[in-house]
Amino acid sequence: MATKPTPLALLLALSSPIPVAAQSDAPAAPMTAVSGQQIPYADVADLVLASPVIADAVIRSTTRIKGAEAAGVPEGHARLYVEADLTALIRGAGGIPPRIGYVLDVAPDAAGRLPKLKKERVLVFARQVAGGDGAQLQLVAPDAQRTWSPALDATARAISREALASDTPPRITGVGHAFHVPGSLPGEGETQLFLTTADGRPVSISVLRRPGERPRWAVALSEIVDEAAAPPRPATLLWYRLACALPATLPDRSTADLTAEDAAAAQEDYRFVLSALGPCGRTRAADVVSAGAAPA
Repeated sequence: MATKPTPLALLLALSSPIPVAAQSDAPAAPMTAVSGQQIPYADVADLVLASPVIADAVIRSTTRIKGAEAAGVPEGHARLYVEADLTALIRGAGGIPPRIGYVLDVAPDAAGRLPKLKKERVLVFARQVAGGDGAQLQLVAPDAQRTWSPALDATARAISREALASDTPPRITGVGHAFHVPGSLPGEGETQLFLTTADGRPVSISVLRRPGERPRWAVALSEIVDEAAAPPRPATLLWYRLACALPATLPDRSTADLTAEDAAAAQEDYRFVLSALGPCGRTRAADVVSAGAAPA
């Protein structure tokens, strides 16, 4: 028998959708298909990493919330209370009840009609409401209900597995020192870029140039750069951490101890790395948490 949700008043008091910051950079690959459209990997990673609970569910009913209980609804939107039946739990320590409830803000169409969500299969990126019975969820962002698709489901599951692995890459917070050592031949040299991370774990990038060859670069997640180090594969957490966090230019402080010539070489190698990574491709507004800090 389905668990009965707690009173709507409690959910509204504790679980209004979380506001997000301004729009980030332009869209780009890698993408995953969602309802005939494309959603960048970075958008999915933002939501997964912010969500202690990821539920595959089918919407059972929606109820429009009006009056004082709808305070704070964005202009041009309506607030709904959604009940959904759980199909599968992708992420959620301790589990959740088979029926869930959450608040969702939606935009009516040009005729003022609300979207028909009943029976729609969705992925819900959320956290459990403190003080509730476990069935009440709070979306981690206003866009954290997504129409289900096989590609979105597979991407969310893959990111969840990577995020929980013992060797998951840390969140990048910036670039520390950069070093460049010129080689004995013209056009030869090596640059090392040491990154700063949220938990202090080491991450470094090395770029090796040899005359007549395309530059080679690699990422190391330890103090030692070994021969097995390689560039990150697209649509992986390491790629996402780098592509979505590295600044557009190498900070001057990173090369402050280098000669002008070596600093210029380090800047050129940094630009090469950014070009090789490609743009982050995030299209959604992302708050600080969903920009890369995993809940667990």
